[in-house]
Order: sequence, then structure tokens, then C-alpha cells
Amino acid sequence: MPHTVPNEILVPEIGRLLKEGKEVRFTPTGVSMRPFIEGGRDSVILRRLDRTPRRGDVLLCSTNSLSGAQTFVLHRVRKVTPENIILQGDGNIQGEETILPENVIGIVVRIESPNGHKKPILRAYFWQWIRPTRWFWLKVYRHTFLKWCY
Repeated sequence: MPHTVPNEILVPEIGRLLKEGKEVRFTPTGVSMRPFIEGGRDSVILRRLDRTPRRGDVLLCSTNSLSGAQTFVLHRVRKVTPENIILQGDGNIQGEETILPENVIGIVVRIESPNGHKKPILRAYFWQWIRPTRWFWLKVYRHTFLKWCY
């Protein structure tokens, strides 16, 4: 039976292991990276980020919520500036996070489905380009693919 560990415990431990040079596998929750990462089902494998992030990378990062509490997201890079990184989940129609480069914990290097098949890590340029109609394609995905395949 899978165990759920609170992010406040899990993510700092992931960061520690990544700093030691190890790869870390975990199963994220939520739907913000749908359709490329299905929360609660797909596993992601992370490594320490040893280069400048690029548009399309999927990063695990710490952020600050409006209340000032630390939160964690696994989202795709939309834009990189000298001062910060702008992230957005693939399943999000709007809403972005702006983080500092030092808030990056790790980069996704592999995505695996429950049966062990490796899913391609797409830069998802096309998905980012169709942002104005993303709501429609997410609805099609939820009402067809998810019902037929899972």
C-alpha cells in the first residue's frame, strides 16, 4: 500500500538526497501537470539541476504562498530571466509561480507510468503555444483518454 508523506517532510529529504548526488523517485499528487504527469499514478525521477534552467524543463521548487508559508510545486518552466524563473503547471489554465533560481530543488529527468514504461519528457512547446485553448484540450483529455485508459 502506498504511503503519503507530507511535503514539509518529503521535499527537504529529496533536496538532501539530490545534494548528495543521488537520483530520487517519487509519485507526485495533484493534477497541475496533467496530461504529461498524472498525479498519484506516474512516478518522476529527479536529479540535482547542474545547469541553468531552460524553457520546458520540469522542476521541483519551493515557493512562498500568499500567507508566507513555504509550499512546493512540480511545474514546467515558462520563462527564465536573469533574476527569476516563471513556472506554470501543464494542467493549469492560468496562474504562474515566480521563483528565484536558488529555490530550485531538482529537475525531472524521467517520468514512468505504473507499469514501468518510460514516458517521454517533452519540452511541451506546442502545449505552451496553445495556452489560450488549453482548457478545451484538458477537457477532451479528462473525458476521453482518462475514462478509456484508466
